[in-house]
Amino acid sequence: MAEQRGAIGRTARRRAGIAALVVGGLGAAVGAAALTAGGSADPAPAAAPTPSRPAVPASGPATGPATAPPAAGSPAGTPSASPAAATGATATAAPTTARSAKAVPAPAAPGTGTGRPATAAARAPQPGPTTGRPATGPASPGSAPRAPGASGPGAPAGPDQGAPPAPATGGNPPAPGTPAPVVPGPAPVVVGTGLDNPRLKDIAQQLVSSAENSSLDWRAQYTYIEDIHDGRGYTGGIIGFTSGTNDMLQLVRHYRALKPDNVLARYIPALEKVDGSASHAGLDPSFVADWHRAAQDAAFQRAQDDERDRVYFDPAVGQAKADGLRALGQFTYYDAIVMHGPGSDRLSFGGIRAAALGKAKPPSQGGDETAYLNAFLDARRAAMKADSSHQDTGRVDTVQRVFLKAGNLDLATPLRWTVYGDSYTIRS
Repeated sequence: MAEQRGAIGRTARRRAGIAALVVGGLGAAVGAAALTAGGSADPAPAAAPTPSRPAVPASGPATGPATAPPAAGSPAGTPSASPAAATGATATAAPTTARSAKAVPAPAAPGTGTGRPATAAARAPQPGPTTGRPATGPASPGSAPRAPGASGPGAPAGPDQGAPPAPATGGNPPAPGTPAPVVPGPAPVVVGTGLDNPRLKDIAQQLVSSAENSSLDWRAQYTYIEDIHDGRGYTGGIIGFTSGTNDMLQLVRHYRALKPDNVLARYIPALEKVDGSASHAGLDPSFVADWHRAAQDAAFQRAQDDERDRVYFDPAVGQAKADGLRALGQFTYYDAIVMHGPGSDRLSFGGIRAAALGKAKPPSQGGDETAYLNAFLDARRAAMKADSSHQDTGRVDTVQRVFLKAGNLDLATPLRWTVYGDSYTIRS
């Protein structure tokens, strides 16, 4: 049952928005020059609007079993507690019926903009580069590999004009070494501790894992890999990297850069070929077993942490800080990017944020933080309801909205919430 819930939780967030990140790379450079010459613009991690892409046909039966077990000592079907005793985190399974698997809807028509659903209705990923992992800009704090749990600095803010975020580097996941977008201008004063504080960052990973994996033990997910039949091939790791949307390829390339002689390096040519499809060609029958072996390697765990931060966490937190949001708002942005992807269409993070900006001003523009976050959660909930694969809005209604109604803008512990029928507590 734990595997079933883990697969279902992962079905809630796939990579349709991620592949929109590389196409606009040149446009990002031109846009940066325009900012210097003509004034400030709204910083953002999301890609510029691009046409939605047709679905990738779902692959055949998975060859690798689900392998994200609950933490040692946890019975099957019960959310497992974080192994770090210092966090005081606990999880208790509520006496409710387990979530049932969602049916995969029919593929969406091209150009419909489906955000980042985990079904065949999502946009098909765009094939990424077939060469190595070159840096695309000058050295920066984001260019050096980070240790697990580390994070980069947030982006300074400029006046927010309410436009959707501009791309960092366009199309697929941005190239390694690319920092979060930086816009000229003074940063707003953000009261409280940011989500890039190590303790709050760990709490954020636990919150996401409770929804994605039905467990607070997010570190147990380094070894996770399976095909959840969402049209994106294999899904694996702490954030659900997929073989069909380029980010798993980027991950394995980064692992090779950290440790050239590793067990997954030989699969890079196959990952390049299946990128943009649901195929397992060249990966089966040994890829799953080798992924499990790699997951025991500290270098591979570090590579997963690095790619999570570069593509999702750092851009989300940087944008939230630019909008003047405290820890809860920063987490709200991060969770949205994880589920919906960093795109600019109406069902991706950029479109959701743009809809919120149309209803309320963020603190960076003199607005009320609570009112703006309510507008953002309203916009995200509407986007979820517009997508057949995201009909369960529990992670908004019974997690983030609960904290917001309690006025817990700094994510102060203890935290108690329920998601998908399971109850959790982080005590300190």
